[in-house]
Amino acid sequence: MEWLHELFKKSPEIALFLSLALGYYIGKLKFGKFQLGGVAGSLLVAVVVSQVGVQVDPGVKAVLFALFIYAVGYESGPQFFNSLGKQSIREIILAAVLAITGLVTVVIMAKLFGLDKGLAAGVAAGGLTQSAIIGTAGDAIAKLGLAADEVARLQGNVAVGYAVTYVFGSFGAIIVCVNILPRLMGRSIKEDAVKAEAAMQAGVQVLGPGQQAAAPDLVGRIYQIAQGGTRTVREIEIAKPEAPITIERIKRNGQIIEVTPQLALETGDVVLVVGRREAMVGVAAQLGKELYAVEGMELTMQRKELVLTNKEYHNKTVGEIRSQTSHSVSHGIYVLQISRMGQVLPMLPETVVQLGDVITIYGSEQDVKRIAALVGYVIVPSAKTDFVYMGAGLVVGLLVGMLTAKIGSIPLTLGSGGGALLSGLLFGWYRAKRQTFGAMPSGAVQILKDLGLAGFVVVVGLSSGLQAVQTVKEHGFTIFGVGVVVTILPLILTMLIGRYVLRYDNTAIFAGALSGSRSANPAFGEVLDKAENSIPTVPFAITYALANVFLTLLGPLIVALV
Repeated sequence: MEWLHELFKKSPEIALFLSLALGYYIGKLKFGKFQLGGVAGSLLVAVVVSQVGVQVDPGVKAVLFALFIYAVGYESGPQFFNSLGKQSIREIILAAVLAITGLVTVVIMAKLFGLDKGLAAGVAAGGLTQSAIIGTAGDAIAKLGLAADEVARLQGNVAVGYAVTYVFGSFGAIIVCVNILPRLMGRSIKEDAVKAEAAMQAGVQVLGPGQQAAAPDLVGRIYQIAQGGTRTVREIEIAKPEAPITIERIKRNGQIIEVTPQLALETGDVVLVVGRREAMVGVAAQLGKELYAVEGMELTMQRKELVLTNKEYHNKTVGEIRSQTSHSVSHGIYVLQISRMGQVLPMLPETVVQLGDVITIYGSEQDVKRIAALVGYVIVPSAKTDFVYMGAGLVVGLLVGMLTAKIGSIPLTLGSGGGALLSGLLFGWYRAKRQTFGAMPSGAVQILKDLGLAGFVVVVGLSSGLQAVQTVKEHGFTIFGVGVVVTILPLILTMLIGRYVLRYDNTAIFAGALSGSRSANPAFGEVLDKAENSIPTVPFAITYALANVFLTLLGPLIVALV
């Protein structure tokens, strides 16, 4: 193993990426219905690799975690602020329940196994994966009035207890949230995540990447007029105001002619008609024979997203806008979708539109340009991340995380994780309202979440694994076993209370809330991976913020009660 030690000493990043590669490979393996997942697999491999002796700069862990938690907040910011209110009561209670059951479990286990104040606090910090407990417990021990050597011994034991229990603290939360919870609920995380997403969209069909409708709503057809001379272009287009069509191009006697509203169609004219399928089905018999691929009748249509900035349309219903908009304004434009803060709204007459709503339209280039100038501005898709906005968000978040408030002698702080999450939520929410800057493509968000979380847990495993194994050898499995109980029991109790008292009935939402109440980032990463959408993020963000406060308070309480 000496050559591996030298290799990792020269290039510790090899150990990091080796752990990621092997961990994700192992995480894909299935043992019956049980599957570790990439994050848990990476953590286990990192612990094994750490036995060779690997030193990774702790700054790497901080950077990776900040990227992960900021990306999570950025993606879910719009949904988070829309979800705040009375409906968040359950998440508040859930976070409080876990903190209380965690405190009681630690105190009882410490008394049963004769753990001192330092070991008990360390077990709480590692078993509940809340590193801030180390600081608050150490500060409380220093104020006990003990001899200096005794204070040093107890504070050292905090680190020992933390090192032994932290790895399983992360792994155990994954087991409960990703494997046990779905069994209790009787449904998978993905199944309920899809169900919740459909409910949020109020029955609106939203196509995923690479998907398209087999029978699209908007279609184009070419017809040869069977009997002309009596109807103008305008008369045909508005024959049914509730289902209008658009004549985009006309070919007469082999020549393309200009389309005007007053132009009367003649027998034998070839016309390109665009409209919704329901309207096209009704008008086809009135026009004539349908043709296929007539030269000169090709026309490229555009699908664009516009941000509504015209105050004239603010707080008006879709029905009111339709009735008040003249045919000359709406000609050739079809509204496909209206979304607000990332959530698709139903296209109903009573739906109210607001400034900042994103309107997806379909039409020819000239019609799109005309309506865009009237409605607002076109969102220009970009594969590039706005690093000015992203960097500013991270700086703000990390600065907020450094702020400290005190309740008596207990210091409370969001920490870098809580600060970055809060900043991500705010910056993601503001980006949804002002989409001219701050772009972060979904692919970029995903790589930050995946690499940030997996890299973070690998660094934890590489840094703590060797010390944890050595401590277990020295002290036996007592501390480790106590840590297992402290990790699993509060989660199980909180899960049962959440299911049968708080009445959580959606597995994905419940898994997000439960992992957040334990500030269990690796578990949350696995929940997101199983969900394959962002549904678990909102409850996680609420309980995670509360857990940072509630669990941090446990340090002085454990020192006082043990």
